[in-house]
Amino acid sequence: MTAAPLRLGISRCLLGDEVRFDGGHKRDNFLTDVFGRYVEWVPVCPEVEAGLGTPREAMRLVGDPAHPRLLTIKSGQDHTRALEKMTVNRLEELGDLHLSGFVFKRGSPSCGVERVRVYTEQGMPSRSGAGLFARAYVEQFPLIPVEEEGRLSDAPLRENFIERVFCYRRYQDLLENGVTRQRVVEFHTIHKYLLMAHSIQHYQLLGRLVAQPERYRPKELAHQYGDLFMKALTVKATVRKHVNVLQHILGYFKDHLGTQEKAELLGVIGDYHQGLTPLIVPLTLIKHYVHLFDVGYIREQVYLNPHPKELMLRNHV
Repeated sequence: MTAAPLRLGISRCLLGDEVRFDGGHKRDNFLTDVFGRYVEWVPVCPEVEAGLGTPREAMRLVGDPAHPRLLTIKSGQDHTRALEKMTVNRLEELGDLHLSGFVFKRGSPSCGVERVRVYTEQGMPSRSGAGLFARAYVEQFPLIPVEEEGRLSDAPLRENFIERVFCYRRYQDLLENGVTRQRVVEFHTIHKYLLMAHSIQHYQLLGRLVAQPERYRPKELAHQYGDLFMKALTVKATVRKHVNVLQHILGYFKDHLGTQEKAELLGVIGDYHQGLTPLIVPLTLIKHYVHLFDVGYIREQVYLNPHPKELMLRNHV
């Protein structure tokens, strides 16, 4: 886990700033008070930064969902060009900040990531669009984890997003600290079980990539690896996949365990499999044995500690 603060972008209203069209805010206490302890937020309000002021007339997306216009609802004033000009400049600035993630405001015509209402010329809505700024950001920085604040109320989605943020930061550190083929191989090694918890297929593809690192220049290897790595982490981790990983890890020290200890560990894994306990329960016991028997290979696995334990994300999955 890197000691330096994570730097994430965020829709400014989520921090409690009164920048919404009605002069209000949408402060999110989890983001500000909990996750915020580990994050250096970079606030962005595309509409204010485009010079539209607060308060302002409400706006919506109109036209082709792939290329909508941003119009005020009552007067029909077109602010598309202002938003697009602001976006070009802001994306360049954000690129220099090396963000590790971005939390956007759900449903916003500028910041919504998906299912944003787009209206026909006749006023009929469909949830088929994305906010102008959010769409451009995702296109410009496809590997950077993004999420909407509304979805973060779902425990598995919250855990996955924050896991991806910390993983992406480790990948950034890999790129910035002098890429070598050996470091890419080592990066893959410590993420083995985390990858298996998401996608065996991606894990195997990544394994084949690092099995012959000499075929690539170091930076080319790192960039190909990073693309597949971040895609793997977007695949949903399931209880069944976690159980498979836990059983694999158990194999490294089962010969050290007595009959009663082995039965206890298999029992808590079974309880997790049946939904009787959260993931943190078998993981805590496994980490105890990993340290007790000094299993170095497993101790180094990111899977055991993908994010700060104080966030208690695995207490709810």
